[in-house]
Amino acid sequence: MLMRGLMLVVAVLLTVPNALGVEALSTQELMSHCEKYYDKQAQEDRVFCTRYIQGFIDGAVATDERVTRNVIGEYGEEETFSQRAARTRIGNRLKRYGSSVYADFCLGDPVPLEEVVEHVVQDAVDPDRVAANPLARDLVYQTVREHYPCPDSD
Repeated sequence: MLMRGLMLVVAVLLTVPNALGVEALSTQELMSHCEKYYDKQAQEDRVFCTRYIQGFIDGAVATDERVTRNVIGEYGEEETFSQRAARTRIGNRLKRYGSSVYADFCLGDPVPLEEVVEHVVQDAVDPDRVAANPLARDLVYQTVREHYPCPDSD
């Protein structure tokens, strides 16, 4: 129950359009840079592509850590047995799989950023995937969820 609530909060945070009035980057715009990822001459495009994906991952990790700490903090006073069990489970999942576990992806041991970028670039070749994910953040999120899923069991 608690995990579903956390996942709902994260999902809402990830789908809020134009957070704080910032225009969301389109998948087409990101791909205009990432399609040049393997071109050594297109240094600015390669850097843009890589840094956007790195920023997405950093943002997801920071958000998950903060949300999880807030939820755990709410259980600090007069928690029931089930609340304590849920809090303990949250702590164990975080230790095992990292702070992105509630965003449905687990990078586990440090994964080379280049590997993640290559997955995004490869996934963006599929026109159906691009059409289904018009915002760059949605495409990157879908890619990391598919290529770095969290284990089902604790």
